[in-house]
Amino acid sequence: MSDRPTSRNRIVIVGGGLSGLVAAHRIHTQTAKSADPVDLVLLEAKDRVGGAIWTEHVDGFLLEGGADSFITNKPAALNLCKELGLGDQLIGPDATNRRSFVVRNGKLLPVPEGFVLMAPRKLGPIITTPILSFRGKLRMLMDLIRPRRNDDADESLASFVKRRLGREALERLVQPLVGGIYTADPNELSVKATLPQFVEMERKYGGLIRGAFAEMKKTKNADRTASGARYGLFASLIDGMETLPRALAASLPPGTIRTNSPVRRVSRSDTGGWLVEPLDGPPIEATGVILATEAHASARMVDALDPELALHLRSIPYASSAIVIATYKRDQVSHPLDGFGVVVPTIENRRILAISFTSVKFPGRAPKDSVILRIFVGGATQPELFDLDNGAIEALACSEASQLLGITGPPIFTRVSRHPRAMPQYTLGHLDRVATIRTRAALHPNLVLAGNAFDGVGIPDIVKSAQTVADDLLASLVVPAVV
Repeated sequence: MSDRPTSRNRIVIVGGGLSGLVAAHRIHTQTAKSADPVDLVLLEAKDRVGGAIWTEHVDGFLLEGGADSFITNKPAALNLCKELGLGDQLIGPDATNRRSFVVRNGKLLPVPEGFVLMAPRKLGPIITTPILSFRGKLRMLMDLIRPRRNDDADESLASFVKRRLGREALERLVQPLVGGIYTADPNELSVKATLPQFVEMERKYGGLIRGAFAEMKKTKNADRTASGARYGLFASLIDGMETLPRALAASLPPGTIRTNSPVRRVSRSDTGGWLVEPLDGPPIEATGVILATEAHASARMVDALDPELALHLRSIPYASSAIVIATYKRDQVSHPLDGFGVVVPTIENRRILAISFTSVKFPGRAPKDSVILRIFVGGATQPELFDLDNGAIEALACSEASQLLGITGPPIFTRVSRHPRAMPQYTLGHLDRVATIRTRAALHPNLVLAGNAFDGVGIPDIVKSAQTVADDLLASLVVPAVV
């Protein structure tokens, strides 16, 4: 016997991560005053919502197991926080020490001032940095005279950077900085899908250096001297990022969210609608379904319905990673921690991707005499490390951090946050792959896909994509609103 809707329209959302929660919130706010409100059900396989975002408070420490902030120049997440009444809880990174380090020969060297991902906004720091050899600097400056690419074919991030700035700039600067965002291999990443602004910069200005200077003239952002990332554009929530999914969940009608409810498959019902079949319990009838899970999980649920759609969804590869959160007394760490973190080039042959100096980035998240480090392990370039047990991952992460930062003694305590097959890899052809998936999914009216596999992995991208999916589904259902 199926779980029948009590309203003319029922929407079932599968997945209680950020995408699913945002879609549910959007649908609820858009239909709460309609003549026929939508009956909304959100199914989450785990015992909590929030997905990769979680926050823990321990003995005066605020620990983040996933994203610890989001960028604000894409306004969707910022606007959502304000809509949820969280505007007064937004905070920015500390105004001092807004720079990053990169490892070279085991030493931490500051990323050249003004160098953001792959665009140098100042030439002096590039010329004087010890990160690059004289030949590497000269090759980077050749970006000023190298011709632009005229065709529109997809290109790997590695190919793009080598063509514009040279191999050394890729290996010593861009790869570790971008790898810290996507946990990816730049030889596989599509630059059009991941960092299209730099492709446009080349097209519009002829190169990255010219483009960076032109863009800098158009902005009055005070963060021009930051290195690694534009930290002035980032925000977090004072009690941690889990505040956001909690607020989204609290905004929904009681009974909407059903945790510990994994879904086996989605199929057509006899009435022309949808049946969502949990592993336990009766099928749920729905007029619309949003699959807000990883692409490989969505593929499993639609395998019987549309094997071709499932095949295309499975073609999006994923990487697994872990974050080791380690806390120390400040006097255990000899490095001054006068930055927000360090990224580690693959060419250094170390066993970690990056270290974030969390308690420097956001002061007040550790007792005054203590520090929090977040150490990133695994990803597409070192997938074998994710297979280690928690104890082994903790040991290698703390060992690497101790060597790089001059740490003596064991941490006060640690936490390991695992993210198995959670980071989609936007490999070459990703945009075409997504277009094919959406074309195929459109053959199934009122079945839509959401999540970070399609339109961006950052929190603002996820929020905007989920809101768009929710709006599109409501439009197809023609739910009348009452103003």
